[in-house]
Amino acid sequence: MNPIILKIAFADGTSKDVSTSAADLIAFEERFDMSIAGLEKNIRMTHLFFLAWHASKRTGDTKDAFEKWVESVGMVTVADVKK
Repeated sequence: MNPIILKIAFADGTSKDVSTSAADLIAFEERFDMSIAGLEKNIRMTHLFFLAWHASKRTGDTKDAFEKWVESVGMVTVADVKK
């Protein structure tokens, strides 16, 4: 499975793209008790925010707990990746 690239738009007007890894996808499945493969059919904003946070935490971009990190974020979207 290809990594999911997410664009994080922070409340302060900055933005950053993050790439998910296997660790992020496994954490997603454990937290939401659903397969990442079913994400397209049953996507919630919480799913995107969680994946973006987990990738950010894994890479050291944040040390904040999920609930605290979300307060600094305006929106998370799937990045438009050009092939």
